[in-house]
Amino acid sequence: MAATDELAFHEFEEATNLLAETPNAATTSQSDALTSREHVAVVMESGIGYRAEEMEEEGDRTSLLQEEKPQPRFWTFDYYQSFFDVDTSQVLDRIKGSLLPHPGHNFVWHHLRNRPDLYGPFWICATLAFVLAVTGNLTLVLAQRRDPSIHYSPQFHKVTVAGVTIYCYAWLVPLALWGFLRWRQGTREHMGLYTFLETVCVYGYSLFVFIPTVVLWLIPVEWLQWLFGALALALSSAGLVFTLWPVVREDTRLVAIALLSVVVLLHALLALGCKLYFFQPLPPEHVVPGPQATPLSPSVMLPTSARSMTTF
Repeated sequence: MAATDELAFHEFEEATNLLAETPNAATTSQSDALTSREHVAVVMESGIGYRAEEMEEEGDRTSLLQEEKPQPRFWTFDYYQSFFDVDTSQVLDRIKGSLLPHPGHNFVWHHLRNRPDLYGPFWICATLAFVLAVTGNLTLVLAQRRDPSIHYSPQFHKVTVAGVTIYCYAWLVPLALWGFLRWRQGTREHMGLYTFLETVCVYGYSLFVFIPTVVLWLIPVEWLQWLFGALALALSSAGLVFTLWPVVREDTRLVAIALLSVVVLLHALLALGCKLYFFQPLPPEHVVPGPQATPLSPSVMLPTSARSMTTF
């Protein structure tokens, strides 16, 4: 214990002598450290401030260039390029939203979010037209395998019919609907309105449910085909009604009900027309007629004795 105290005393004495020789050593080191820290802090703050100012200037320059850049015309490809700028997750989310409609769920507000795209509707319409034509031909092929008397020849014209029908419906009906709502907006002050591309997008995604339904129509059971068609029509029409209702409810009750009825009726006519045209029963010219019995002449049917009597 005494040795420890003596060692501590010697260390304290050496420290006292050192402090006496250089009284400003510790103070200088502490002040230098503080000065260096303050300098680093000032440099960092100045650097951050300069970078923030630089980023702000760059943002202002970018916005100014965007304002000065002329907007592309609607007949050019650059105008429609932004409507195809969508990733896979957004397209899948919009397809899921079209398959699961429910009251209070607006497809435009919850899925489009002021960013309609043409990528999804374009490929949905193309896929539906292709699947309709292929399954319509496969129906005849399967029927021929069940009944060899049926004569099948490829019907390539169904591809053209399906494409023209689907694309005309997906563009002309939204155009007419948008024009009517725009006209009604002039008569009703508080009535909202979707853009034309939003209306096209809603109709395009609403047709997706018919793609798996058309594939299921290959099942050769008539009542099951009509059941699948009714379910698909109910889901697709419900999505359209739930999306259009927040817009048309500001109009008169008669106009709102009439407009939604027309929308559902046109949708039903499309589904019914596809079912009856592409999956219709086989026409008579595709069935090979069986051998017909040729009627015998009266002279052949009469016995020999009767023919001899007629000669007299």
